Amino acid sequence: MAPSHISTRHARMLETLSIVVEEAHVPLFEQVLLGVCDTVGMFEEDDEQRYWRLEAVKERGKNEDELENGLALVRAMTGVEAPLLRRETEAEGWLARTQEAFPPQYVGRRFCIRGTHLKDKAARNRLNITLDAGIAFGSGEHGSTRGCLRALERIAYRKPQHILDMGCGSGILAMAAARLFHRPVLAVDIEPWSVRVAASNARLNKLGPLLECRFGNGWLTESVRKKAPYDLVFANILARPLCRMAKDLAYHLQKGGTAILAGLLTTQARMVLVAHQRQGLVLEHHLKEGAWSTLVLRKPF
Repeated sequence: MAPSHISTRHARMLETLSIVVEEAHVPLFEQVLLGVCDTVGMFEEDDEQRYWRLEAVKERGKNEDELENGLALVRAMTGVEAPLLRRETEAEGWLARTQEAFPPQYVGRRFCIRGTHLKDKAARNRLNITLDAGIAFGSGEHGSTRGCLRALERIAYRKPQHILDMGCGSGILAMAAARLFHRPVLAVDIEPWSVRVAASNARLNKLGPLLECRFGNGWLTESVRKKAPYDLVFANILARPLCRMAKDLAYHLQKGGTAILAGLLTTQARMVLVAHQRQGLVLEHHLKEGAWSTLVLRKPF
C-alpha cells in the first residue's frame, strides 16, 4: 500500500504516531498504520534489531475508528499492548524533511527511484522510476522493495512475457518490470487507493499503456485468473498471507516460471519457504536487506 501526498495547506493539522514492537510483530502493526496513515517509516530501536519503532504521519482526527479497531485486533492477536504515542507535526516541515530524506535511491546495478521534487537530471545509466516524495517515502528505500528489485535483476535474463504484481501498492515493482522488459504487467491490490496510486504513477512514468491496474482479492480476482499462467509473479505482501496463497501461486505459475516473494522478516523466511516447497516450488535465491528477506522461487519444468 502506498502513502498519499499531503498538501501544506493543512499546516498544524498533522500528527506523528509512534509505536515500538518486537521484530516478529512488525508486519502486523505496520499493516494497520499503512491502512490509515499517509506514510510509514521503520527504525531500529536497539542494536540487536529485536525492537523496531514504527512512525507514521496522518491528519489529526482522520481514520481514528479504523486505527483503533486495527490496533485492537492486532493487540488481541499478538498479546502485545504496544502503546501508541502521538505528537503534533506541521505539514510544511514534515514534507521538507521527507524530501530531504528521499534522495535518489540507487538499487542494484540498474534501478533508480526518484522523487518528483528532485530537479537534477535522471541517471542515464539507470532505469529511472519517479514517485511523488510523499508516496516514495516508505517505498523505494524499504528493504522488501529493494530486495524485490535486486531479485528482478537476477532473473532478468529469462525475459518473462506474462507478469503479475500481486499486492502492487504504489506500483513500483510493476513499473520496474515494465520498464526493464517492455512488456505488459497486471498490477493488482486489495486496496482501491493503492490501485489508483499505481495507475497514476504509471502515467507519470509514461508506462500507462503497459500497466493494467486492477482492484481485487488476490487469486480470486477474475482478471488474475483469466491471464494466467504467469512466468513472473511478484508478491510483496505479508508472511502469513503468502503462506495461505502458496497453493494458488504454484497452480497459476507456469513451468519454469519465477516467483519473487517479499514483505517478510528474515525470521519468517523459513515458514514462507516451507509453505511453497510443499507446493513443488524450488528456492533459487534468498536475498536480505536489513531485517527483511526476499525469496526467489522457481517452478520446475
